[in-house]
Amino acid sequence: MMNIEVISGSVDYMLLGNWPHGPLGGLALTLLMGLGAALAASLLGIAAGVALVLWPPPWRRPLAIGLALLRAVPVVMLIFWSYFLLPVLFGVDVPGILTVMVALSLIGAAFLAQTVQAGIAAIATGQWQAGLSLGFSRGQTLRLIILPQALRMMVPSFVNQWVSLLKDTSLAYIVGVAELTFVASQVNNREQIYPLEIFAFVGLLYFLLCSALGWLGRRWEAHYARAGG
Repeated sequence: MMNIEVISGSVDYMLLGNWPHGPLGGLALTLLMGLGAALAASLLGIAAGVALVLWPPPWRRPLAIGLALLRAVPVVMLIFWSYFLLPVLFGVDVPGILTVMVALSLIGAAFLAQTVQAGIAAIATGQWQAGLSLGFSRGQTLRLIILPQALRMMVPSFVNQWVSLLKDTSLAYIVGVAELTFVASQVNNREQIYPLEIFAFVGLLYFLLCSALGWLGRRWEAHYARAGG
């Protein structure tokens, strides 16, 4: 029979870590890292996707190769590289939270860049010709006419990538970041006999977060549908 008391006795720690008497952790830190990585990945992904469309081939090829390498590297390996490489590059101690967010942002941006490039390519060439005939430059046509239409089609891909980034924050435990999985493991090590209850609660929290992102994505799509109609 499941013991719910083990959850109620540790719920504050699993949700907030040691905050407000210590560092923020648990679910709150997972959410913070996930949102930060999702925002950075989206901005970088859009910029890289646009560059893959507008840049001349000599510049576009190295970018495409770099993005392909990022997509091929396991997330765990990139977190390790960021954790040990960033302090060497900048000569200062970089917090583990920041290294994880950098790694997740780069991975997410690499996937989203391909999505953005494909979304732009899906827009009919007549849209480009219409913008250019109005006197817009190629960049203005992309920004004002093409990209808004492409983003409508890319909503599901963006939401899926955000969900993936949120779940991948659980890998931050390998560099000692006290996110949800890390603090749950600490609670499990302390209690020792209730792993089912503890990790079922963790799974429920991840399910609720991912479901909330999916709901927001559907609302975003519905907004675009009403605006387009």
